[in-house]
Amino acid sequence: MTISTAELNKVALSREEYDFIVQKLGREPTEVELGMFGSLWSEHCGYKYSAPLLKLLPSRGERVLVGPGEENAGVVDIGDGQVVVMKIESHNHPSAIEPYQGAATGVGGIVRDIFTMGARPVALLNSLRFGPLENEHNRYLFNGVVGGIAGYGNCLGIPDVGGEIVFANCYSGNPLVNALCLGIAEKGKLMKSQAGAAGNVLMLVGADTGRDGIHGASGLASRTFDGEQELRPTVQVGNPFLEKLLIEACLELVQADWVMGMQDLGAAGLTSSVIESVAKADKGVDMDVLKVSRREEGMTPYEVMLSESQERMLVIVREGCEDRVKAVLERWDLCADVIGQVTDDGLAVIREGEKVVASVPVSLLSSPPRYRRQGKKPLWLEEVQSWEASSLLDLTARQCNETLLRLLSSPNIASKETVYRQYDHQVMNNSVVLPGEDAAVLRVRGTEKGLSLTCDGNGRYCYLDPCAGGAIAVAEAARNLVCSGACPVALTDCLNFGNPEKDDVYYQMEECIKGMAQACDMLQIPVISGNVSLYNETRGEAIYPTPVVGMVGVIRDLKRRCTMPFKDEGDRVFLLGGEGDGGIGGSEYLAVMHGLVKGKPSIDLDREKQVQQCCLEAIERGIVKSAHDCADGGLMVAVAECCIAGGIGLGGKEWCIDGRLDVALFGEQQGRIVISVAPDAVTKVEELAYKYHAPLDYLGQVGGEQLSLEEYICLPVEEMAKAWRRGI
Repeated sequence: MTISTAELNKVALSREEYDFIVQKLGREPTEVELGMFGSLWSEHCGYKYSAPLLKLLPSRGERVLVGPGEENAGVVDIGDGQVVVMKIESHNHPSAIEPYQGAATGVGGIVRDIFTMGARPVALLNSLRFGPLENEHNRYLFNGVVGGIAGYGNCLGIPDVGGEIVFANCYSGNPLVNALCLGIAEKGKLMKSQAGAAGNVLMLVGADTGRDGIHGASGLASRTFDGEQELRPTVQVGNPFLEKLLIEACLELVQADWVMGMQDLGAAGLTSSVIESVAKADKGVDMDVLKVSRREEGMTPYEVMLSESQERMLVIVREGCEDRVKAVLERWDLCADVIGQVTDDGLAVIREGEKVVASVPVSLLSSPPRYRRQGKKPLWLEEVQSWEASSLLDLTARQCNETLLRLLSSPNIASKETVYRQYDHQVMNNSVVLPGEDAAVLRVRGTEKGLSLTCDGNGRYCYLDPCAGGAIAVAEAARNLVCSGACPVALTDCLNFGNPEKDDVYYQMEECIKGMAQACDMLQIPVISGNVSLYNETRGEAIYPTPVVGMVGVIRDLKRRCTMPFKDEGDRVFLLGGEGDGGIGGSEYLAVMHGLVKGKPSIDLDREKQVQQCCLEAIERGIVKSAHDCADGGLMVAVAECCIAGGIGLGGKEWCIDGRLDVALFGEQQGRIVISVAPDAVTKVEELAYKYHAPLDYLGQVGGEQLSLEEYICLPVEEMAKAWRRGI
């Protein structure tokens, strides 16, 4: 029998991959086997293009207990017998089709990754990308995604404490929806996703199985949109109230000794959860799809094995303990089906009653091919990188006020309050620093510690220089945590790119990962988990390469936490980090004021480390009263945001600006932090800057009702705040 190209495309397998499967099996695969191979060998599940590159990222550290790929999420030790469990994942493609359910089930999926390991989810963050909101369809996607995140997370009772939202033309029709969840667990009570010994029982818990989500992994997430296919059946539908019951039931089961492992049913449903669990134990499985409860009539074994219906968990129960586990689940009004058992023959045997519909070696299913391609720097990149600021007229002093107001009202810089006020960010009563700051801060109950969380990434930088952009994503996330008074301890990443089979996209991915690795090594921050989302293209047009970094840090004494707003009249304000490298290339200023995405971003990682170490020690010693990193919009936007947040002005005198005004005021040089200190602490901060070789420049004095900088800037704080709040 010759299988058609269309049939192979349906399951995201190449002709060569199919021929290899036939060779290994010694026969043509059955329909169910073909669907299982397609899902497990897809980029979404198998990481066949990205896995060789991901090995470049450092993943070891003295705090790391579980690293990338070992379990559903990464784990770091935060002391006092507690661990943090953290992961970020994408739901880009489903959200482009059904924004509400796509985003909602993205939240549900990432939460399951956390509690399946025995950790209680305590915080959500999200990183979102859309096309400009002037477009009606982009507004539809934006409203649907925000509504889905709010609807699901609020019902679960998990606070959504932070994140980021970015707008650019390349995300029109292909939004990015990256969801992060963090949980806390006792160090000795982590649950693994392994099958254990032969004879252990497979129990499917939670929702009944339907046809939603079929081909979600192999189709929707592993190929580009062509604009013609009807993809709505591949989008899952969520039920947050059922997930809440799952959370409580599973966390109760973790405390008993009846369960060997847990695995959520995410991408590829039963296929991935079952096969991945038994593969870790070098075991096999024998299961019967007729024992799976269904909510739709006439479902085939193929549909049952590949369904991505939400709110389902695979619980692997020690032989003889089934009734005890069922008793716990029934107390939480949850249904459970015993669908099979672990075997020791290494085969995945799937039955429909007495009929065997699949019998494949687990080792073959769980060993997707790996492709290490040779990326190629595109010719167009040389052109955009060679752009020079000298081709533009510099700002005049008279234009600076208008420029600052326009930047403050840019959707990428403006207040996101209209979004995050839809999220419940105070439920659980652990939120200490709320959305809108550089990083969110949570208390760790029973200790003096706090946890600081952030998400960061700049696709425009990565488009212009993938290596520098990748490094900047890591450095800025760490800088945000440092500004809150936290020492960064681990990161999780979501790598969003176009089609990796294209030379230029593969080049972008490889260079971004190299840049991220360089920054991780310099700042000594390990990668503990992550996700790759490829094929983010619509009608052949790729998104910006967009690596998103979620990072967690530990604040040793929560009373020493730091925030953005200027605090008191008379405080002295400094720029830590100096002018730095780079100019206006890739900046928000260049995009907003000139409609250009050109130039070559850069970062000095040695300087970055010096600045971050200096700032963190100053905060921990109680010297610094406020801290805010310079990011989009450059120095003047950072200072204006500190004024707006504090409701107080700043007077700057004796400024000497050498070179271009636009670069000095609105350039996005990296490694810079605006800090304020009390007058009697100036000498102390100067001594610390000298100790760490970190440049320190005086900016002015807090006070009054306007931001005043020589003849360049003179704006009332109220006017800046109005511009900033009207951007979205």
